[in-house]
Amino acid sequence: MSSKSLRLSEKWFRRGLWVVALVFASFLIGLGSTIVGDLPRVERTLTLDDFIDRPAAEPLRQAIRTSQRTEQEATREREQAELALLAAQQASRTSRETFGNWLATRRVTAQPDQDTELIARTKALDALKAKENEAERAVGAQRQIALDARQARQSAQEKLAVLEEAARKALEAENRRVELRVFAYRLALTLPLLVVAGWLFAKKRKSTWWPFVWGFIFFALFAFFVELVPYLPSYGGYVRYAVGIVLTVLVGRYAIIALNRYLARQKVAEAQPDTVRRNELSYDTALARLAKSVCPGCERPVDLKNTEIDFCPHCGIGLFDHCRACKARKSAFSRFCHACGTVAASPPSEGQPPLQVQPASTT
Repeated sequence: MSSKSLRLSEKWFRRGLWVVALVFASFLIGLGSTIVGDLPRVERTLTLDDFIDRPAAEPLRQAIRTSQRTEQEATREREQAELALLAAQQASRTSRETFGNWLATRRVTAQPDQDTELIARTKALDALKAKENEAERAVGAQRQIALDARQARQSAQEKLAVLEEAARKALEAENRRVELRVFAYRLALTLPLLVVAGWLFAKKRKSTWWPFVWGFIFFALFAFFVELVPYLPSYGGYVRYAVGIVLTVLVGRYAIIALNRYLARQKVAEAQPDTVRRNELSYDTALARLAKSVCPGCERPVDLKNTEIDFCPHCGIGLFDHCRACKARKSAFSRFCHACGTVAASPPSEGQPPLQVQPASTT
């Protein structure tokens, strides 16, 4: 319906009703989004442990944890042993330097009474060297322990990786099945909404309660294109492309059939007399089409500004006539004359035959 054919108050009322429709749709969308968002909770969250061979995996995991602890302890002990080795090496080096200085002094003085001290100093150096060797052995032992633990951990991890790989494949397969089930839940919710919305659009979009009808239609479209389509299972894109092809074929088929039916109706309508075609046109529909500079009957473009055109050159329906009182040229679909205000012949849209205006008699 063209806005030009509406009263000012009716325009604002209709705008307010569209606001009602949008608000109603927003609340429905919010409720639907909450329900759809909670659908994945229907399915239990799966983990790798749900599919792994636990009797075989648990000992390996325990071995890995034990090896890690052993390796960490060996690393700490090795660090302590390296500090002890460093101290022993420093002490041994200092003692050797002191002994060397003392020995050089003894050779100069050549005092035989210092032989006992020479033996004692030599034994002290031997003892320091023994401590140094012991510290080196401690460091080597801790390195060996850490190496054994690391190798044991790596061996257990390799065996565990084989089990986890098999479990991961099973988990991915089950996740795909869960994804498909969740999509089926979404489809079970949104598809009936889309069907109801289609029925409402076809039957009730012009009813008294049209704001709620359109609000529900907006909600159903949002639920389908936003809440359902993005969650289509992929499977390499095959499902998405297949669904896209099916939807395109269905929509295209409907559009082609609707176009052919429309053209068939127009062809039949254009073959009917002018009065019959007028009876089938509503006042608002005629004004809406005239506002777009198209013929109300066949919807083809017509130059309505041309004052010489009174009939549609495509289908022959009358577009302009003359007032029965003042003879002014006016739209054939106007209810009153724009020049004098005289009521026009009963418009065909009212379901009444046009009044027959008798020409003025001449004397």
